[in-house]
Amino acid sequence: MTEPRSLRRQRKQTCETVHGSGKLWLGLARTTFYPITGALGRTRVSGMSNIPATGPALLVMNHVSHLDPVYDAVTVHRAGRIPRFLAKNTLWDVPVLRNIMLGTGQIPVFRGTSDAQKSLREAHRGLADGKVILIYPEGTITKDPAGWPMTPKVGVARLALSNDVPVVPAARWGTRDIYDHYQKKFQPFPRKEVTIKFGEPVDLSSYRGKGKEEDKGTLQEVTRLLMLRVRELLAEIRGEQPPAEFFDPRNAKRSGNGAA
Repeated sequence: MTEPRSLRRQRKQTCETVHGSGKLWLGLARTTFYPITGALGRTRVSGMSNIPATGPALLVMNHVSHLDPVYDAVTVHRAGRIPRFLAKNTLWDVPVLRNIMLGTGQIPVFRGTSDAQKSLREAHRGLADGKVILIYPEGTITKDPAGWPMTPKVGVARLALSNDVPVVPAARWGTRDIYDHYQKKFQPFPRKEVTIKFGEPVDLSSYRGKGKEEDKGTLQEVTRLLMLRVRELLAEIRGEQPPAEFFDPRNAKRSGNGAA
């Protein structure tokens, strides 16, 4: 049986909303992003029901294009939820987009500054308030020439272990065919196919408690576990065998390989 493209009608009684001026900016985002995704690519989604209808959840995804958040946001919204992204703080400098980011409760990330940890604190607060937090553990678009995930950062493990919430891995493929940032290529035509696959929540119960959320070894193990699951889903979408290890741009730079 084909999975429904959207769960919003089925979840009508539980669909998440925002209040005040946020309702206006969410509406603007919806009327802007839905047509964009439809015009640029046919979206195929599986496992959408793994996104909880209510309550907090941490979605862990790969990152291949600047278009990813647009497609991911629309897909999560089709599941009746409003995603909160950890996004580069400079997006708040863009007129109108700033209002959308503020109105929908997005979380700015201040890289390399004294406020760098503030984003994680806001993400913790969002989960405590029952929100859906979406994180790209690589921290930026993958520099792997073949598009496989890079070495992930442990912030995802800190969020996953400090909050007893469903941790849902997911992978997406096809957005880089539309817009490849490193190659400076934007190819909207012909329409591409974007595939998104959500996996079942990862059981992390054995890793939680007794201060494990601060243990360096545990953080690294959980980070790798989550990103391995994301990579497995990506391999299923692509129908290819993934590389043995995550791409490390530092090693690639020393060897002269990798994206520019």
